[in-house]
Amino acid sequence: MRYTSLKDFLTRSGKILANSPVALIFVEDEIEVASTLRHHLDAGFATVLVFMPATFDLPDDLSPLLHRIDTDTLAPDILTSTVNSLIKSAPGTWFFYCYNAEYLFYPFCESRTVAEMLAFHTEERRDAMLCYVIDLYAGDLDLHPNAVSIEDAHLDKSGYYALARPDPANYNHPRERQLDFFGGLRWRYEEHVPAPRRKIDRIALFRAKAGLELREDHTFNDEEYNTFACPWHHNITAAVCSFRTAKALKSNPGSTFDIHNFRWHNATPFEWHSRQLLDLGLMEPGQWF
Repeated sequence: MRYTSLKDFLTRSGKILANSPVALIFVEDEIEVASTLRHHLDAGFATVLVFMPATFDLPDDLSPLLHRIDTDTLAPDILTSTVNSLIKSAPGTWFFYCYNAEYLFYPFCESRTVAEMLAFHTEERRDAMLCYVIDLYAGDLDLHPNAVSIEDAHLDKSGYYALARPDPANYNHPRERQLDFFGGLRWRYEEHVPAPRRKIDRIALFRAKAGLELREDHTFNDEEYNTFACPWHHNITAAVCSFRTAKALKSNPGSTFDIHNFRWHNATPFEWHSRQLLDLGLMEPGQWF
């Protein structure tokens, strides 16, 4: 189904958003659109909404499985305004959001669906899940000048760290069970990345409720949603494996000529398997075995 705008979708969609969980995929360019959509359909999302410019094409075999919404995805604040409109329209629904050339991985995702994981997470009285955005990049930029290659994808196996998140309303004391996470390309090339965009944490999985709002820094106005665990034990975390930063660094005139190769001594080929991410400590199963 195709819609001319978000307003058109909300007017005609009926009870589509009740089919939870819902994936929201924002297509900014035409790189790896099909692989992104297929990955999240295979993960078991009940509903997939694709926000993309009207001039972009979708593969014919995917069109019947998706709800396409024509959108200027490069417009200012488009992600937050869209997500917040959908939150108001579907309280109680689990949502996930990402961009094209980004891929959700969670513990045991090869044999368990995202709906199974969120059912367990809900039983633990959690309404949101911390995700780490793990930068992917092509191993050979001469062969792949846009830094994107599914077959030759690499990631950093170390260099990740966390800092306490200060609370301005409490004399900048650390917030409880909240941290700012850093690493990957945004750490190694931080001189080319604005300070507010260097964090790699994103609350990409969450359950909508009345009054909830997504903020520009990928956190929510309900601080409990921004925590990495509940007070009594560790919870599941997930990873969004993303070529987005690599694409930006190689397409930006201010950085592209300074970068000849993203690989370094801590680079390793990405295996496209949750076990590798678990072994590297880039996500946790919590109490889910």
